[in-house]
Amino acid sequence: MNNDTKGSQKTFTDQRFADLPLNPKVLEGLRRAGFDLMTPIQAQSLPLALKGTDIAGQGHTGTGKTAAFLIAAFHRLLENPPSEPSGDPRVLILAPTRELAIQIHRDAVMLSEGTGLRLGLAYGGIDYEKQRKQLEGGIDILMGTPGRVIDYFKKKVFSFNRIEVAVLDEADRMFDLGFIKDIRYVLRRMPPPTQRLNLLFSATLSYRVTELAYEHMNDPVRIEVEAETPTTDKVEQVIYYPSNSEKIALLIGLLRSIDPTRTMVFCNMKIATEKVRDYLVANGFEAEILSGDVRQNKRQTLLGRFHSGDLPILVATDVAARGLHIDDVSHVVNYDLPQDAEDYVHRIGRTARLGKKGDAVSFACEDYAFHLMDIEEYVGFKIPVGTVDGQLAEDLVHPAKRPRRRGPGGGKPGGRSRGRSQGRSSGPSHSDRKADAPPSDGKKKRRRRRRKSQSSNAESSGNS
Repeated sequence: MNNDTKGSQKTFTDQRFADLPLNPKVLEGLRRAGFDLMTPIQAQSLPLALKGTDIAGQGHTGTGKTAAFLIAAFHRLLENPPSEPSGDPRVLILAPTRELAIQIHRDAVMLSEGTGLRLGLAYGGIDYEKQRKQLEGGIDILMGTPGRVIDYFKKKVFSFNRIEVAVLDEADRMFDLGFIKDIRYVLRRMPPPTQRLNLLFSATLSYRVTELAYEHMNDPVRIEVEAETPTTDKVEQVIYYPSNSEKIALLIGLLRSIDPTRTMVFCNMKIATEKVRDYLVANGFEAEILSGDVRQNKRQTLLGRFHSGDLPILVATDVAARGLHIDDVSHVVNYDLPQDAEDYVHRIGRTARLGKKGDAVSFACEDYAFHLMDIEEYVGFKIPVGTVDGQLAEDLVHPAKRPRRRGPGGGKPGGRSRGRSQGRSSGPSHSDRKADAPPSDGKKKRRRRRRKSQSSNAESSGNS
């Protein structure tokens, strides 16, 4: 890699997009979207990317890296129109999650207005044929997740032969989710790195990410935008020490005091999100769950309602901690302390975005309190302690127990019961089967002997 470029993470610099040698259509799109001053990662990466220099950038969610790579891609396509028309994409942007791919596409639609560029989106879980038809109609920029993109590629919906810009967003997350083989598969089917612009962004530039950059990029410049502490000073943080039995009452009491217009509550496991959601609903709050197994169409609906303010509380696992751009999140509640210190930063990073203020409340309960030491070491300070007494909801309403889902035999949820009765419930009982079965030869002989014996006894009795 080339020499590193580092900068402190202020919200905005004093450098303007208008001062860059950008294509007029790109500048007009930025003006319409209200973009004026650049963030540090934009100010450092865009001048290099506009000259065709590869970038390996480090920056957390909310630093403006999405706009940075979109602007660079738009400019390159508009400044170098194709010699002949083609339906194959010229830009490929890969993201690790469906939510992040959708968010990138949403930002691209906003910033590309008036450019005439055709955008395509490919992600799993929904709209397979609809997405395919759109891609077959021809696109300039393809955004998506690795699995669905490779699926369409193998079915020859498009090729990678004309790719001029390759973007990897959240590269470290690609490794975490096991996508690295898919990433290498895609990159090896593009034109050589020297014939395209390569932009890689990651929350951390670990050894694995750096190795990927060396292998598939053209001598990239490494840009690191670091804050003095990993969390923003705009977030008011507080930690409570409830017992396990007090957590729900504490959560209800705190939510009643803060008017949660747009609040995210994080749990470590899906079963905990269900419990929290049920208690919130029973106590008069409108809340829904966002976890890994929520269907994609429902997930998009929930996020849309949360964006609009129609849904005030979202109870989530860490699937929502990265890659989601949600404006004006007022409060983040760590109902369970995360087991990884970086996840704490990603969670509370949902609030206080781009200079706005926010609040982060965390519970150090009996199960997860031992993770607090690592979190405080990572953020560089002791999180202020709140007082549990007086915050607990005294009139806590317990949710009604959900009826068990009965299977075909009326057993345990899922249709199967345990123990010796398993497998018998769907047919006649043992006694019914015995009564209905035709008699065997042995039974016939025993019955004849019994009748003969009874007849002999009757004769003896009559003779007497």
